[in-house]
Amino acid sequence: MVLFGKKKPKDDLKKAEEKTSDVKAEKKEDKKEETGKARAQIERVLEDIIIEPWITEKSHAAMTENKYLFRVHGSADKKSAKRAVEAMYNVRVTEVNIVNIPPKKRNYGRYKGEKSGFKKAIVKLKEGDKIELFKGV
Repeated sequence: MVLFGKKKPKDDLKKAEEKTSDVKAEKKEDKKEETGKARAQIERVLEDIIIEPWITEKSHAAMTENKYLFRVHGSADKKSAKRAVEAMYNVRVTEVNIVNIPPKKRNYGRYKGEKSGFKKAIVKLKEGDKIELFKGV
C-alpha cells in the first residue's frame, strides 16, 4: 500500500487490521452494555408511567369484566401504558383505553382555584390473567 509516496511493509498492514478488529470487538461490547443500560432505563420509565391504581366503586365493577383502571402520567399513550402494565404485573394486556380527565373549578373560601386534571388508563387483560391490588388486606 502506498501512502504519501512511501510503501508500508506487510507486517504493518497486519497490525493495523488487528487493531481495527479489536476496535470493532470493543464497539460490539459497548453496544451490549448500552442496550442493557437502555433496558434498565426503559423499565424505570415504564414504572414512572403508572402512578397508582384507580380504586373506586366503578373500578371494582369493571374488575369483574377483567378491566383495571390506573392513573397514568400526563404524557402516557396506549402503547406505553400497555408495556408498563405488562412489565409491572406480568400479565397480558388485550386492550387499552386512555381517558383525559379535565381540571375542575373549585372555590376555596374566597379564593377560586381548580383541581388538577389527570389521565386514566382502562386496561383489559387476557382471560385468566389477574392483578392482585389488595395483597395482605
